[in-house]
Amino acid sequence: MKNKTITNFGRTALIILPLFILSLFLLSSCKEEPVLEDPYFTIEGSPTGLTLTKAAKTTSYVVRSNRPWEIVSKGGADWLKVFPEKGEADGIFKIIVLENPTFDVRTENLGFIVDGEEQPVLFRVDQAGNIPYITLPASVTIPAGGGVFPVDVVSNVEWTATLSDDTWLEQTSVTTQKITFTAEENVSIDPRSTTLTLTATQYPSVVASVVLTQSPGTVVLEENFSWLAYGNAVFYTTTGETRIDNWTQEQKDKGWTSTVNTVTGSGNTPLLYARQGFVKVGKTSYGGDLISPALSKLTGTQTLKVTFKAIPYMTAAGTMDENILKVSVIGPGTVSQEQFIIDNWPVYPADAAAVTDYCISMWSAPEATRTFTITGATSETQIKFLGGDYDLTTATGLPTRKNRIFLDDIKVEIIP
Repeated sequence: MKNKTITNFGRTALIILPLFILSLFLLSSCKEEPVLEDPYFTIEGSPTGLTLTKAAKTTSYVVRSNRPWEIVSKGGADWLKVFPEKGEADGIFKIIVLENPTFDVRTENLGFIVDGEEQPVLFRVDQAGNIPYITLPASVTIPAGGGVFPVDVVSNVEWTATLSDDTWLEQTSVTTQKITFTAEENVSIDPRSTTLTLTATQYPSVVASVVLTQSPGTVVLEENFSWLAYGNAVFYTTTGETRIDNWTQEQKDKGWTSTVNTVTGSGNTPLLYARQGFVKVGKTSYGGDLISPALSKLTGTQTLKVTFKAIPYMTAAGTMDENILKVSVIGPGTVSQEQFIIDNWPVYPADAAAVTDYCISMWSAPEATRTFTITGATSETQIKFLGGDYDLTTATGLPTRKNRIFLDDIKVEIIP
């Protein structure tokens, strides 16, 4: 009889498998559970709020966190925005605040929700209110011949206007930014003046005043070029400036002229350009001039005092033109000084937003004003201002080959 071999593999497997699973369970149960990092949420520097002036402002903050976070406006202010409003961990958010156009202080509180739980401390944003103001020019000069003239007003309130003496001028129109007057001619040899006062309607303590002075009858020519409004007040911004041959007919009829520059390469045009209430003579390597109308108010032969303002051309980067201004007469008369060095160089502010106001203020600086006399002048006399020379490409002593000059506020008066 053959021996039978009995295989017990199935039974053995049934015994070993549970033991293996049990050992795995025991091994896994011996492992430590992962330790979660404690939650945290901080703003770098630990600020608790933000205090601002009325001006618009954007402020950035760095968040350190290991949890999702969200920023909410508790009052729903429409003048404040947070970007981004949510984050997952470390990050940066900005608080963007608009300018406050009102006279009231305004406040908003920001709340922080971290991992679904709002934090107990709020972040407070305070913005100051606007201040009511009225701003007028430092002074206003009216030509002896009278006529229409404006007074610029900058204000954020309604106002009323009064004059200390209105017997020789009349208010003709009013807007929120300008009052226009018409003055009678001053035939006296003495100047006359009146004080213009503006008072805020709802804020009586807010007051601004300016003295309006009319030149005496001895002034035979006075020009501030307020009727020109081309281009930019910033000296180095040439966009929009307009050559005299492209002025309106009404502007040409004021009587100011300029010589056509016939030097090869100049363009065979006059090189006088209008800006915002002032003019520029010259372009790159070619000089330009400004010629006054004939002094038709003169009777007989007179000695005159000429006052004018001038500023030299300098680029935004600080590159200077030559700065020679020649003066002469066309017709009768002799000038006391034939040449001026215009050296009141701009010092442009680093803040681009302040450059316009700076350039405007340069005209009021004492160093902008210069004078000379003319003897033997008659009603046929004209005054000429020339920047350097007509041909600067070969002129000796002018290495930059550029000689642009800005001119304004020209006054001619009889010396008694």
